[in-house]
Amino acid sequence: MKTIRIGSGAGYAGDRIEPAIEIMKKGNIDYIIFECLAERTIAICQQQKLINPEKGYNEFLEYRMKSVLPLCAQKNIKVITNMGAANPIAAATAVKKLALDLGIKGLKIAAVVGDDVFNNVDKYMDYEILETGENLKSIKSKIISANAYIGTQGIVEALNNGADIIITGRVADPSLVLAPLMYEFGWKTDNYEFLGKGTLAGHLLECGGQITGGYYADPGYKEVPDLWNLGFPIAEVSENGDITITKLDDAGGMVTPDTCKEQIIYEIHDPSNYLTPDVIADFSGVTMDQIEKDSVLLVGASGKEKTGLFKTSIGYKDGFIGEGEMSYGGSGAYLRAKLAGEIIKKRLEVTNASFEELKVDLIGVNSLYKDAISETMNEGNKDFKEVRLRVAARTLTKEDADVIGNEVEALYTNGPAGGGGARKYVKGIVSVASIFIPSDHINIKVTYEEV
Repeated sequence: MKTIRIGSGAGYAGDRIEPAIEIMKKGNIDYIIFECLAERTIAICQQQKLINPEKGYNEFLEYRMKSVLPLCAQKNIKVITNMGAANPIAAATAVKKLALDLGIKGLKIAAVVGDDVFNNVDKYMDYEILETGENLKSIKSKIISANAYIGTQGIVEALNNGADIIITGRVADPSLVLAPLMYEFGWKTDNYEFLGKGTLAGHLLECGGQITGGYYADPGYKEVPDLWNLGFPIAEVSENGDITITKLDDAGGMVTPDTCKEQIIYEIHDPSNYLTPDVIADFSGVTMDQIEKDSVLLVGASGKEKTGLFKTSIGYKDGFIGEGEMSYGGSGAYLRAKLAGEIIKKRLEVTNASFEELKVDLIGVNSLYKDAISETMNEGNKDFKEVRLRVAARTLTKEDADVIGNEVEALYTNGPAGGGGARKYVKGIVSVASIFIPSDHINIKVTYEEV
């Protein structure tokens, strides 16, 4: 029975590169995916594209491809990635230039576009925002981007046309893996059982080192060996949809049923109805067996007909965050830090500072669980010898955000005693709202570069 080996080269935009290179060198893989696009990432990249039309793709694209391109050519490994973000065509051009600079020839580079629906966003003003229930028109003046989660269509087309490197924008994460399986095994777009199985393979690989023990690790409870040398996962997928997840023998981490279970339920609101552009995947019947060390066989995924709707992420400007921090150490550190926080609250009150939300934390004491739960967890102990104050506020203007850090910094000379390590900064907030739009509103196209 035919099998295909697909490696995961990244689980987020800034992931490390060494594990990806290792599996390209030693993993006997046919494909490698780089999943680098979070929901807010593409909105931020759209802003970069507005400033420079030749940018808007993942900032580590050239850095990664400098190592990946030689191995792609030498070992005939196809690369599929959403590092194109807001500008897949510019990303493909950049990869072509890099290949020429490296003296690499014989590669075909594809850019998949069509996910960007910003120019048509006005027609969706009466659509409901999934997170709030309000109509999209409620944030109309703040919208900076609109990108639909498209599926496998453009990637499969590129593979059919001989592409070696495929760069997309906002493609659903599992589709990066499902597409080459459809291409290699001839799975049809209406064979929902097999599309569900392939979607499981994609979901298992999409977060990189999470499934090999990275996010699983919890010292004293769930030990993971050599986490510093964490290896990225490889999926060996059979033509019948069976999946074996493994890693390199000499890499750190581990692959067990437990690491696979945690990844299966990650970001899945309903394992029996996982909505994707290609299929409604059903993971509820999945079983898994440890067939050998660091090798888990998963079977039983299925699927149902897709909804005909594409989730679409709407990026919008949502004000600013102003922050300030100050450390207190030694005897009485907790009481001094607490007093400092009270001073800031009062200062913001008497100066009529304008903000939408305010958060005053004592990091290491109450910043995660606030006072009531933290009191119980800390068993009432206040004898902390090291406490860091953090004050953050969400504001409508940058000028209002500046006030927060300035007030914290003023604690240096205005008390209480012993403050140090002040830090302040302001950043604009890009938030994301979600809507569903009909899939037939999307026009997917593929362009090509060759070296």
